[in-house]
Formats: sequence, C-alpha cells, structure tokens
Amino acid sequence: MVKSKFAIAVHILTLLSTSEEEWTSSDYIAGSMNANPALVRKELGALREAGLVESKEGKSGGSRLRKPASQIRMGEVFQAVKEDHVFGFSPNLPNPECPVGRGMNDALEGLFTEIDETIYNKLKKLTLAAFSKQVIALG
Repeated sequence: MVKSKFAIAVHILTLLSTSEEEWTSSDYIAGSMNANPALVRKELGALREAGLVESKEGKSGGSRLRKPASQIRMGEVFQAVKEDHVFGFSPNLPNPECPVGRGMNDALEGLFTEIDETIYNKLKKLTLAAFSKQVIALG
C-alpha cells in the first residue's frame, strides 16, 4: 500500500538526513521505527533502486543518503514507493452489463490519475531537508 510505504520511506530518509555522511545500520533505523530490521532492509532496497540511498555491507556498513537532503524532493520519494494509484480499485470487477458498472473503472482510472498527480505536484515542492527540520522541531 502506497500510504504505509511512503511513511516508512520518509521515516528512513529523515533519519538518514540527520547524519548524512555517516553509515546508519538497519538495526538502528528499525529501532527508530519500532519495526523489524528485515522490513527496513527491504525498503532500503527500493530506495537504493531509486537512487536515494547507498549502502555498504559489513560491520562498519549501513546506509546513507546518496545526495544531500536539500536535493531530495519528497515527490521523488513518492515516485520511488508508488506501485499503483494511491486509491485502489474494488477487488470485484464491475458488471459490464450495468450502465454504471460498465464505465466505473475507466472513470475511476481518470480520477485516480488526477489525484496521484496532485499529490506528486504538492510533494515535489518540499525537500527532505525542509521536512526533516519540521520533524526535529516537533520532536
């Protein structure tokens, strides 16, 4: 689900932004999130694929931001974790014989695309650095 993946990714990246030059272990990140380190490693893999983090194995390894937090837009994070629309379709296919059911998924597709674009356009204006400052100020 995009909503929880986004929250997990933002937590990881925000934590990494507090020590941009240092390698942070998945155990440490998991402790901050109160989550399983395996979940963290899985999400770190997606963030690596998106070019947002880099990782190093070994005792002194861990992960860190690939570029400064001021150069990471929250829209990039959204795109990295988005697998489908923010909202999902019904698991049941509508009845094609029904005048409403026949056009439902096509109409929803257009609406969902517009919603996703609105979210992305909002998030691309915000940097990870600005968001991290907000988190620290509230903590």
